[in-house]
Amino acid sequence: MSDDDGMTLKRMVLVATCVVVAVLGWMFAVSQWETASRIATVASALAGVAAVGVGIWAALPGVSQSAVVVRETSTAKTAGKGNAVTGYHGSGSTRPVTVERTGDAEATGDGDAISGYSEK
Repeated sequence: MSDDDGMTLKRMVLVATCVVVAVLGWMFAVSQWETASRIATVASALAGVAAVGVGIWAALPGVSQSAVVVRETSTAKTAGKGNAVTGYHGSGSTRPVTVERTGDAEATGDGDAISGYSEK
């Protein structure tokens, strides 16, 4: 599931929760109000439904703030033992990594050239 899918799902859950709370509120408002305790029952029911919806919404995945994004890089060159990297060169990242339209990487001698994605 992508981060955008997670946000869309969270929004759908939040909207559905709001709709359910509004419908229940309307149902309670048009019903007979016989006692004051019924008002407390209505408030408790609305709060309970809202709490469940917000709890589900909070548990769903959201946008990752620590994603690695590399786009439209230029050319990199190295000579000797250096690294020419125009994309991403990392190790065991648990963060999402996006690499798009990287430039040319050129290494001469014992160097490494990386254009795109590489694990250390």
